[in-house]
Amino acid sequence: MTSKLVVNTIESDAGVSTVTFAGDISVTGSAGALSASTLSATNLTVNGNAYPNAGPLSNRNLIINGAMQVAQRATSVTGITSSGYRTVDRFRPSMGSLGTWTIEQSTDAPDGFAYSHKFTCTTADASPAAGDDIEMEYKVEAQDLQHLNYGSASAQAMTLSFWVKSNKTGAATVNILQPDNSNKSLSPTYTISSADTWEHKTISIPADTSGAISNDNGDGLLFAWWLNSGSNSNSGTNQTTWTTLNSADKNASNLGVGGAVNDYWQITGVQLEAGTVATPFEHRSYGDELARCQRYCQVYGGATYTRFGISSAYANTGASVVIPLSTPMRTLPSITTTGNFRHELPGVASANITVFTMDLNGSDTSLIKYDVTHDSNGNFTGNKSGQVTTNNDTTARFILSAEL
Repeated sequence: MTSKLVVNTIESDAGVSTVTFAGDISVTGSAGALSASTLSATNLTVNGNAYPNAGPLSNRNLIINGAMQVAQRATSVTGITSSGYRTVDRFRPSMGSLGTWTIEQSTDAPDGFAYSHKFTCTTADASPAAGDDIEMEYKVEAQDLQHLNYGSASAQAMTLSFWVKSNKTGAATVNILQPDNSNKSLSPTYTISSADTWEHKTISIPADTSGAISNDNGDGLLFAWWLNSGSNSNSGTNQTTWTTLNSADKNASNLGVGGAVNDYWQITGVQLEAGTVATPFEHRSYGDELARCQRYCQVYGGATYTRFGISSAYANTGASVVIPLSTPMRTLPSITTTGNFRHELPGVASANITVFTMDLNGSDTSLIKYDVTHDSNGNFTGNKSGQVTTNNDTTARFILSAEL
């Protein structure tokens, strides 16, 4: 049973205020010091909005980039057949031999949102093999979950909410794993009732008093929204209590997106919060979300002559460059480059960079050192300072990844 407090009247007399609620409940106290903490209501509703019954009013959402605002790597990619971060930050397609996909940051979104994360099938798999699968994953860093008190008698329940849209209707599965607790698992279901219509879904996540989440920078919880799979993952049953992982339960309610060309599935407004009430989505500024995403991924470049950092030549064809990061990263990042770069030293012709190699001698995740190997066009000598830039190439990018 859900109780709601509805304000009926507010009276003030001689510095003492009385708030009377529908149902003849009242709270009386000195002005400015009213408290309803003794009332046994499960949630407070103001102007039609449910307020939290656990945790803070702000910084409730444990999901980074839940409104799909940030897409550092790309806004759209095509021909996708394998796993890996592609477009929208922090949300990772995971797939194995189930069709070909276009994945994008779409401007089709419900009221109050500018973007969604969309998967569209371009080559179908009408009869997935037993091990085939496609899902969208999100991993929560373990040290951000300590307030949930998992593994103790005071463990808190959580609520997951999101907006979803698809041409497919029916039951679908969200699989939730605890990596620090032998991948103990939940596989609750939600239902898409109307095709091609944005719908808001809420999933209750029970507390787990037996499975502690480590206080570190590793995986704390993994969420997987399943689109389709073969029998290895969909021949079990949906689990609504924390239980030993059974792979057959992961996608027990199979939505079947990707069985036909132009099947699609998209999501936005993803929120994970402590408590049993799904509160209104906590919108954050683009700058705030970008900074949070940059703990896991930073992308530089995209202009003709982007300058990355100061370099020092140590040989005719070698140099090191120090890159100050926008924010400290979760761990030492890996490096991926696209396009063309060059090494410039004053008074010497620039040289084309052929290889970037991370210098692992340090552990400072706010300042990263890389070695570069370049051709000998510059006739460089050691102990000269210069800079690394993109080489008249708008596709040249320097991608640092410290993803979970």
